[in-house]
Parts: sequence; structure tokens; C-alpha cells
Amino acid sequence: MADAASLILNARSATLATAKDGIPHAALVTPALDTNGQPLLLLSNLALHTKHLHANPTCALFFTGQPQDENPQTTPRLCLTCEAKQLEGRAQRDIFLKTHPYASLYVDFIDFNFWTLFILGANYVGGFANASSLKITALQHNILKMLNPETS
Repeated sequence: MADAASLILNARSATLATAKDGIPHAALVTPALDTNGQPLLLLSNLALHTKHLHANPTCALFFTGQPQDENPQTTPRLCLTCEAKQLEGRAQRDIFLKTHPYASLYVDFIDFNFWTLFILGANYVGGFANASSLKITALQHNILKMLNPETS
């Protein structure tokens, strides 16, 4: 469980999978974590994946780590199934910029909005032949423990 939480905390990019009218789409995104340990995205209204989320807020967020050797099957990876919700206002701005300071170039553009992805399910693969479904409450407990070690 700690390995999966660490993968999320250390990721600076992930793949967002969305769908509209049965047509799938995958895009590179740059997640941060909000104060509840939920993935936070800054998305442009012009992006296809954002249009998909407006039509169908269910999505998947896929994180990958580094392979242990030359076999890509040894790469740790985590797939979160989520429900996306666009946030009103800019309250998440500082949290996002702490993880992605370079985003200060576009964070205030009018067509960008923050989205929280509420985790519904998690499947972790720690490497070749090492896969499991994770309990969401335990995963989020580990994420929050790592985010706030002084309160543990």
C-alpha cells in the first residue's frame, strides 16, 4: 500500500483516460494532490479530455514508476478509477503550484480550471506477476500520512 501511495506522491505526470460516446481518449496530465489526498488537475477547456469530462465525469488516472530492469513489465504502476468534478474558484491554485511551479505561466488563463478526481477504485501492479486491488480508505490513509508526516 505504501508503494502505491508513494507512486502517486512522487509522480509529476500521469495518463488521464476519458471517454465520450464510447470513444476512448488518453492524455498526459500533471496531477497534484489536494489536502484530502485526492488528485487535483489543472485542465484547459479547450482540451478534448476536458470536453469528455463535462459529458462523462468517470475517468481513469494511470501512474507509472521506473522499471526495475530492462523488462518494462517490472515497472510499478497504479490505475485509479475516478469521478471528476470541476471546482469553482481558484482555492486550489497554491496547492497545485507547489507541485508544479512552472504552471504559473498559465494557471491564471481564463480557459483553465481545477478538477478534483475522487478515487473510486485502485489497481496496483508492483511489477511482473505482482498485482492487487487496493482498499481506497487504506490507500488514502497512506497518502495523507505521507503528505502530513507530523500528524501521524
